[in-house]
Formats: sequence, C-alpha cells, structure tokens
Amino acid sequence: MEIVVTGRHTQVKQKFRDVVETKMNRVTAIAPDAERAQIVLSHEGNPRQADTAKRVEITVIAGRTVVRAEASSSDEFSALDIALDKLTLRLRRMRDRRKDHRRGYTEIVDEGPVEAAPVVEEPEAEPNNSADDAVAGDLGPGESVEVKVGDTPIVIRRKLHLAEPMSIDEALYEMELIGHDFFLFVNKETNRPSVVYHRHGWSYGVFEIDTPENVAKKK
Repeated sequence: MEIVVTGRHTQVKQKFRDVVETKMNRVTAIAPDAERAQIVLSHEGNPRQADTAKRVEITVIAGRTVVRAEASSSDEFSALDIALDKLTLRLRRMRDRRKDHRRGYTEIVDEGPVEAAPVVEEPEAEPNNSADDAVAGDLGPGESVEVKVGDTPIVIRRKLHLAEPMSIDEALYEMELIGHDFFLFVNKETNRPSVVYHRHGWSYGVFEIDTPENVAKKK
C-alpha cells in the first residue's frame, strides 16, 4: 500500500512519518486490497484551540471504495490514534458488509499484518492565482485545487471525484464510510445529481437537482 503524508500549514516531522508507517499496518490487516492511504496533518494556529490544535485526516482507497476518518487533539500522535480507531471501525464495517451481502465484491479476508510501503512525501499544491481557477480549472480524477479569495481568510477548494450511479441505500452506506454528514452522488433511478444527508438520530434526507427544462420534458 502506498502511504502519502502531507502537511497543511505545518511541517511534518520524520518521527511522525515513522509512526504513521508502523501504525498503518492496522489498515492493511483489515483491508489487504487497500491501494493508497493519504494522511494530512494540519495545525490550528488559534491559541484558544490548543486542545484541538493538531488535526489528522486519513483517506484510504481500496478498489472503488474510499474510507475516510479525521480527528483533532493537542498533539499529532493522539490525533492519529483517534483517527485510526475511527478508520479501522469503518473498514471492519465495510468488510462485514461485503461478506454479508455478497454484492459482487471480492471478499476481504483478514490475513494479518502486511508490510507497508515506504512513506512518500507529497508536496502541498501551490494555490492558484484567482477564484475563477477554483471553479473553471481543469482537474483530473482525484485532483484538487485551493484558492484564497483576495486578502480574506476564505479558501475555496474544488476536487473532481468520479463515481458510478448508485441507489440511495448505497449512497447512505458510502456516507457512513467517509464519516461525513452528507454525500453527493448520481441517483441511478433518476439519473439526477443528488445529496443524502444526516438530519438527526436515524433520520436522513435526500436532495435531487434538475433543471426546469428537464422537468418540463418529463411531464
């Protein structure tokens, strides 16, 4: 598994990279088909937020599935442990779901620790020059762009994600894997761009988007 560690507004020390390389064996033990893991370490400069100053985001790509977890703490090592706990829980759910439903995926078998690949340092992308680049720039699958708006602290981030049409149930499952309160997808029943989102408790909502012209044609 390729492991990429980057820093956002902070320098990543070699000790942290070494710890990441060792602890990512937890991921390959549960998901041997994991191809790539991206770990982003960021720092919050506000002294009032010292207890959550270090933030670790982990994204794992296993086939067509993306599993994500993040956590904040006073130091990067605690944040890494918390994020890994969340990530491994979601990976186990993914593995169990594949076994239970037999939905055409290859069953994942727990084969024990797998030697991790060397950690790769990936430089942080340079910001673009204008906000228009964040909207109109050409991006490849998985690529992202960040633009700071003028002299304000506002940063616009745009990323291209390729996804096959899926059902609402599948979208809810994907939302749980990445740990977000919402998930953007194409509804295979209607072929419309749609969003599922968490409301409260076990209640969820769905938004679908269409143009007035398309709606008029269907009447």
